[in-house]
Amino acid sequence: MIVWLNGPFGGGKTRTAYEMCRRLPGSVVCDPEHVGFGLHRMLPPGLRGDFQDFPAWRQGVFEVLDLAARRHPGAVLVPMTVTEPVCFAETVGRLREHGHDVRHFALLAERETVLRRLRERGMGLGLKRESFAVSRLDGCLEALRAPEFAQHLATDGLTVSRVAERVAASTGLDLAPDTDGPLRARIRRALVGVRHIRFD
Repeated sequence: MIVWLNGPFGGGKTRTAYEMCRRLPGSVVCDPEHVGFGLHRMLPPGLRGDFQDFPAWRQGVFEVLDLAARRHPGAVLVPMTVTEPVCFAETVGRLREHGHDVRHFALLAERETVLRRLRERGMGLGLKRESFAVSRLDGCLEALRAPEFAQHLATDGLTVSRVAERVAASTGLDLAPDTDGPLRARIRRALVGVRHIRFD
């Protein structure tokens, strides 16, 4: 099974994926952003843009996830924002056409909730280092509410652990109990954030 966690930037996709992976033996996180970062590093800065516009990104994501789902025995967890119908069709849709069981979730929240989450991950800089995410927020929320991006999951007021549990319950995956206390959960979320800081 491929579990695709969609949602706005700052909506909790990556943290939810790693929380599920922590509590679901045999699962693996496959982050399509890394394909995009690789493409960016290969290009001169002036030619970089939204890597989802590159056919090579869509093809690469399909090939990597197709391989992972065919060869890896556990669930493949995919945190990635995709809001353009064509891009969605060439990734999620194509994987389904090739026989993969892809469960898609749009993790949604009110605008202020997402902005608060972005501030929290801003490492004391507020929204300064999250300008890209903020600029795309309204468009993401509007696009992802469309029927083709179901299943929709409202995450306002839910912890990362509860979001992971809701996703797992909808897919029939059996998560291990959450034994983290509030402090450990906060530290774990912070570590996931630090692991995904980019400097280029």
